[in-house]
Amino acid sequence: MDRGRESERPYRVVAIGGGDGLHALVRGLVADRAEVTAILTVADDGGSSGRLRKEFDIPPPGDIRRCLVALSQADPLIGELFEYRFTDAYLKGHSFGNLFIAVLTQLSGDFRQAIERARELLGASGRVIPATDRKVVLVAEHRDGSKSTGQQAIAQSGKPIAAIRLVPRPPSVSEEIREALAQADLICVGPGSLYTRIAPNLLVPGMVEAINASKAPVVWVANLMTQPGETDGYSAADHLRVFQEFRPALRIDRILVPSEAPGEAQRELYAGSGAEFVDYEGRLGPRAPEVVARPFIASGDKVRHDPRQLAAALLGLLGDRQRSLEAAD
Repeated sequence: MDRGRESERPYRVVAIGGGDGLHALVRGLVADRAEVTAILTVADDGGSSGRLRKEFDIPPPGDIRRCLVALSQADPLIGELFEYRFTDAYLKGHSFGNLFIAVLTQLSGDFRQAIERARELLGASGRVIPATDRKVVLVAEHRDGSKSTGQQAIAQSGKPIAAIRLVPRPPSVSEEIREALAQADLICVGPGSLYTRIAPNLLVPGMVEAINASKAPVVWVANLMTQPGETDGYSAADHLRVFQEFRPALRIDRILVPSEAPGEAQRELYAGSGAEFVDYEGRLGPRAPEVVARPFIASGDKVRHDPRQLAAALLGLLGDRQRSLEAAD
């Protein structure tokens, strides 16, 4: 523990992004007893979340549901219930948790209140905050001059992205998010799909400024594979370039990358979809933050972040930082 923090207080970590990678990170941090706040995009318009977004006129609940389950300390059966997905009839494709949050929103009249009630039911040990309460749409401008509207359309376009924005422009970031960032010991950006999971959070007015104002170190957690339709052929330098182009003011202190690479069998599994391992051994350019390599690729067929190893790597960086500060005193 840091001597400069209250005795025995757990680390306060803010995780920004969405998708499988962020859920793995949240699970690992909770298992390591960190105090987690997840800030998630509400620009998703596909699957069950997209249908509920249209039919109930609410922000998409999918990423929020999954993070709540990852944070859950309740009976595992409750988590399984929230993750249960209907396979037939009218409800086919919907998850029970998404429907639960949608109904709670209708009963309470407030999406944020519905999230809090679901959090209480699941016994979630941290907080889950939508980047904005406004129902927004992601719009990408492609290099050929065309546009794609909606997360699904962007991912399926297969066209290089020149710029991206939220429509309508949401209000400034909430005071709740500002406070979470100000009180954080560590801020993690990613992992997650670069344009459709990470970017929408950073596009909310005031988000970058609130991150930069925090005294906490900001770590970009590297994606492991390219995203077909979004980052085809992107190198590590390309990922960093996107950050520097669309949010040049964003402070990134370190980039956490895997110290190992996927095995041949894992790579072959992704070859058909066009996804490739993002090699971080090449130069990232003169403006690149410090790169730190740690082992955190999970075993198994799919290339995934290992929750416990990833959390240990991130919290280890905080320990290293504290020791450096103490040595400098």
